[in-house]
Amino acid sequence: MGSSSVTSDAVNRPPQRVFRLIVTGGGTGGHTYPALTAVRTARARLAAAGRGLDVLWVGTRDGLESRVAEGEGIEFAAVATGKIRRSRNPVRMVSPANLRDMARVPLGIAQARAIVSRFRPDVVLATGGYVAVPVGLAAWLCRRPLVVHEQTVRLGLANRTLAGKAACIAVSSESTLPLLPEASRRIAVVTGNPVRPEVLTGDADKAVQVLGLDDSRHDLPTVYVTGGAQGSAQINGLVAEILPWLLTGANVIHQCGPANVEGLRARAAGLPADLASRYLLTGFVGPELPDVLALADVVVSRSGAGTIAELTALGKAAVFIPLPSSAGNEQAHNASHLHDAGAAVALLGDVTPSRVREAVGPLLDDAERRRGIAERARSYGRPDAADRLVDELFSAASH
Repeated sequence: MGSSSVTSDAVNRPPQRVFRLIVTGGGTGGHTYPALTAVRTARARLAAAGRGLDVLWVGTRDGLESRVAEGEGIEFAAVATGKIRRSRNPVRMVSPANLRDMARVPLGIAQARAIVSRFRPDVVLATGGYVAVPVGLAAWLCRRPLVVHEQTVRLGLANRTLAGKAACIAVSSESTLPLLPEASRRIAVVTGNPVRPEVLTGDADKAVQVLGLDDSRHDLPTVYVTGGAQGSAQINGLVAEILPWLLTGANVIHQCGPANVEGLRARAAGLPADLASRYLLTGFVGPELPDVLALADVVVSRSGAGTIAELTALGKAAVFIPLPSSAGNEQAHNASHLHDAGAAVALLGDVTPSRVREAVGPLLDDAERRRGIAERARSYGRPDAADRLVDELFSAASH
């Protein structure tokens, strides 16, 4: 009797309403991939609760976000937006290109307002990039709750514009809080920067097998050098200059960018056979990246927000060479924050091969020092950042 009653209740209970989410942000992977990870996390959690997720990504037609949304099967809508070309000289900010792009913003707001009105989201998530501004303003105009997520230590220009309109500002670092205006600080929550779950499940032994690293010396640490998907001419050049020295104390995996493989291979051609056997040069690291990161004892890389999030979540000793041209010098701020805490080594200003050698050498020679930096890095990591951010989305939608 009790059993049939429960069954009857379950049948007669009205279905849970689908959760409606608008995501905006893009232009770069730093804005796009945290949003994608949040969408995947929200979808999985809602499905576990017997609910569905209806998500719409609003961005620019030719931006990375449109390709990511398409690949994920997420509905996409494009709006007009303008890019502000920054300069330390205020006069140069009033350029024809800036004026032309700023004139597109009102059109983008009108388009976004129509999209938000039609879709009626429970909440809007903005992860930065110029396209987030018209969509975030449209959410505010349509009185839909807005959650702004910042990946870097300092709020980017788009998120600074939206901060006063948000129900919640989710930041990636405790050190961001004192930098916020008082009003924004009251609605700020430290969630961390969402990291793809697969990054956290790498297998070092699998990396050795897949990449054919059988000739590597297991008694030596492994250094992973990367300049991002396209590679970095600066990092490639610095590492090439110190390569013979580096290989005497480490195995090296060097992800250099597809266009740079032949030139670097030619430079490495004169290496002694015993050193060359421990140098893996590759244009691109794809699905095997989690395994490579699991194997790496030291990482030499840029200091974008996504890289910082992954390496701290994993607890990796890193030497950061920030991209000098990053917007608002954000990579230098990211790297300096960890350097000052003893959680990484940051090379700022004019970076020479000798400075890289001086930074990497002590990490290779002293396993305890390496472990200490890795542990301090891990203390800044937030592997549960996606869940924390989704918590804030659900909370904002319920108020």
